Amino acid sequence: MKPTMVKQAWLYPLTGILLFAAWPMSILTFLIAFAFVPLLWLERRIGSDSRFFWLVWLNMFIWNISTTWWIRNASPPGAAGAIIANSLLMCFPLMAFRFTRRHAGDAIGYLSFILYWLTFEYIHHNWELSWPWLTLGNALANATPFIQWYEYTGTTGGSLWILLLNVAAVYPHFKLPHYQKKSVFYLRLLVLFGPIIVSTLLAQRYEEPTSRTEQPNVVVVQPNVEPYTEKFTKPPGQLLQQLIDLSLSKIDSNTRLLVWPETAIPAQAWEHKLQDEPLFQPLYAFARQHPQLLIVTGIDSYKFYGNINPHKFSARQMSDGSYYEAFNTAMALQGNNPPVLYHKSKLVPGVEGLPSWLGFMGKLFDDFGGISGSLGRSDSAIAFGGSNNPYTAAPIICYESIYSNYVTDYVRAGANVLTVITNDGWWGNTPGYQQHMSMSRMRAIENRLWVARSANTGISCFINPTGEVLQAQPWDRQAVIKQNISPNTEPTFYARYGDWMSRLAWPLAVALFLWVCYKRWKNRHN
Repeated sequence: MKPTMVKQAWLYPLTGILLFAAWPMSILTFLIAFAFVPLLWLERRIGSDSRFFWLVWLNMFIWNISTTWWIRNASPPGAAGAIIANSLLMCFPLMAFRFTRRHAGDAIGYLSFILYWLTFEYIHHNWELSWPWLTLGNALANATPFIQWYEYTGTTGGSLWILLLNVAAVYPHFKLPHYQKKSVFYLRLLVLFGPIIVSTLLAQRYEEPTSRTEQPNVVVVQPNVEPYTEKFTKPPGQLLQQLIDLSLSKIDSNTRLLVWPETAIPAQAWEHKLQDEPLFQPLYAFARQHPQLLIVTGIDSYKFYGNINPHKFSARQMSDGSYYEAFNTAMALQGNNPPVLYHKSKLVPGVEGLPSWLGFMGKLFDDFGGISGSLGRSDSAIAFGGSNNPYTAAPIICYESIYSNYVTDYVRAGANVLTVITNDGWWGNTPGYQQHMSMSRMRAIENRLWVARSANTGISCFINPTGEVLQAQPWDRQAVIKQNISPNTEPTFYARYGDWMSRLAWPLAVALFLWVCYKRWKNRHN
């Protein structure tokens, strides 16, 4: 090994380490501003493409495994697949950047790094193997005083800011003429402090209304049922009664919304028989006794197709030849009204579903505790509204809460409060449940709506429209919390238009890459 390579060796894993060190729940968030600098600096000094590729993969692997290792508690194959595949996929924007910088120069090259990475994140939010947990903008989840402008940009704006900061730090300004260096210096200051100033100004617009006793309120239940044993050994009726008793301890005449966690009622219910299901009768009686309540809860539900093949990848066949689908479901109930159902649409890869083109791997995942096929899903987001009820709830189920653009679909469907129902107990007492909660803070800011978060084992909480967490309940504790909430009916710019920045970035990225390919082809033939 060359002496220079030995001296640079400490830089090789540094980008991955810095990305990990900056990730929630770390207090070192500021490190994200230059986390890519070591890798971008080495890119200029490593001649071999293959060597640079493996260096990129090493750093992405360090970042992935150090921040999401806890997935293995729910599914070892799901964790292995997500970490290895995601590390590989993250290499593509960086290798495309290297190609572009070499053939189009530094200015276009570093611009391409930003566009390619934003395009990668956009694809990773929208394809079947979606895994956007490590979207760069998520690094700022707990830096809410600095990201109030997410109401205009969503997490894509955060990713853009981080990428600009890294490029500003590494761009070879020494090549510029002296008269331009001063301008670049002021531009860097603008990139650093501009978003912070804007965020401060936006935060001043929001003041919480003074609480009044007659205001409608929301009650959230954290039952703390151990998901691996207790959930399946205790009689379902006993678990349901526990939820009802906990709710009765906190609701009052002004309570209008009651939120229970994901799969709170552990019964396999057929949807066409749901109103006649004996287990659910105490819940229906509770709803009739409190007709002012809109109840949102998670259940496991099944749709029966008989002998008619629905021709869906998620469809399963029973021994008698009939077909059915299984769902992770949110159910809304008020008074005597029939239940309304929403099926979780964003499924955790490997744990709740496989892409149709990976169906051949189903047996492997099934043997190691994953899923052999896929859960069914709803075609679109809906909102749960009740008669004479001020709240229209977005039934955001677990993993869906990390999708900034998808959550806006609930708002456009009419939601004026975000209800996140989740069971993070599968991950154990790890950083996973803490990271997950922090991402709901961004959803509150993006839509300027309250979040009522019910997590089976924690963290249940309320989050106000500026991202402030209220009444957070610790891990592994039974709790019931209540909060006066003023619903907001004015959608934000981001709620109206969704991830508009990514929709602008990806066509530019594609056009730029095709232009560079053409430029390279033309130069070779000349």
